[in-house]
Amino acid sequence: MHCDAVCIPVDGTHVDGTFAVPRTGVPGILFLHGWTGSQAGDLKRASKIATLGCVCLTFDLRGHAATEAMRMNVTPRENLHDAVAAYDALVDHPMVDKSAIAVVGSSYGAYLGTILSTFRPVRWMSLRVPALYRDTHWSLAKGQLDRIDLTSYRNEKVDPENNRALRACARFEGDVLMIESEHDDLVPHSTIANYMTAFRHARSMTYRVIADADHALSEVPSRQAYTALLVDWIREMVLGAR
Repeated sequence: MHCDAVCIPVDGTHVDGTFAVPRTGVPGILFLHGWTGSQAGDLKRASKIATLGCVCLTFDLRGHAATEAMRMNVTPRENLHDAVAAYDALVDHPMVDKSAIAVVGSSYGAYLGTILSTFRPVRWMSLRVPALYRDTHWSLAKGQLDRIDLTSYRNEKVDPENNRALRACARFEGDVLMIESEHDDLVPHSTIANYMTAFRHARSMTYRVIADADHALSEVPSRQAYTALLVDWIREMVLGAR
């Protein structure tokens, strides 16, 4: 805690005051939406978490929302650049503690979030139904990938040595929240298992399954359950560490 003197103008004169200010900032939370999604899906959760005393940043990856016309040509490499730029914008916020950054990713955004952690410091990572892609897809147009091949790959056992996202997980030493949908038709349990196995050095691993939920959380109860899980975990892990 440090103190800053301040003069408060009143009726042509002033009174003296003192701001008591914490020496450290507040945690920063970066949201990464999924493929074909947008920041709109994260705004309510971000607003709720902000009331806990965090600075939250949502944004639209290239190929989405205002730049949807680019969708069929944008690559995972380019979207990672988006994520890094958003991270840098978050830590540049004057209220944010640069040592207290959490990444909240869904599906494709969760995949990007793991890789982001190899380029920028991340202390907490929440991954909802994290998608998995071959390393050979990295510089290819994401919207043109072979869906049948992706489905086959996601049902395989994949070792961290053979996938850049899983290698990032193997290096991560923070706290992890892993959320699976019970009826996911895009990210099977085998993919979730690959991710969980890869987190060899995580400080903690919290695993939850949202009952009756599909990949996109199409039903209101599923979205509410996800929000409750995420908020409770942020309160316990992120704010509990303060």
